[in-house]
Formats: sequence, C-alpha cells, structure tokens
Amino acid sequence: MGVPQRMSKEVEFCNRDRFIELGLTIASLRKMQGLSQEKLAEKAKISRSHLSSIEAPNIVRPFSLEVLYNIADALGVRAGNLLNTTLPPTKSRPPV
Repeated sequence: MGVPQRMSKEVEFCNRDRFIELGLTIASLRKMQGLSQEKLAEKAKISRSHLSSIEAPNIVRPFSLEVLYNIADALGVRAGNLLNTTLPPTKSRPPV
C-alpha cells in the first residue's frame, strides 16, 4: 500500500470561481434575510470569522460539506440550491 494522500487546503484554479460564487450567494441570502454575519454564524455553528472568509470574494477558503449543510439549514434553504443559484452580474463582479 502507498502513502495516503493528504487533502490539500489549496483550491484548484478551476474551482476558485465556484467557491467565490457560493460565498457571494450565501452573503446575498443572509442579507436578504436581514441576518448579520454573527447571527448566521451562530445559527450555522461556525465562527463569524470563518463565515466572513467564506463570503469574502477576495479570499478562497475551502470548507466542508458539514459547514455547507449547517449554513443552508440556518438560511432555511437546501444545500443543493446554494450550489445551483446564480446571481446576476454586477458592475463590480463580472459573470462567472
């Protein structure tokens, strides 16, 4: 048997835009529901700084499916819907 591969914390370039889009979707839904980062983080059982890094478009931080499910539950949506939602482009954010 070979040496087990360690999971990399680095996000492959091809997935970078997907993580950014997901973070922006989470931030949009949070704001539409009138939740602060602190309140959503508390409901999702993660730290506010972790949520902030997930939502930040200039940071790509991979996170677990468990965190995705916790955030989805806290927002009252299905995790798959978070992955399938596409936000309209804005002046500051070109289409992905």
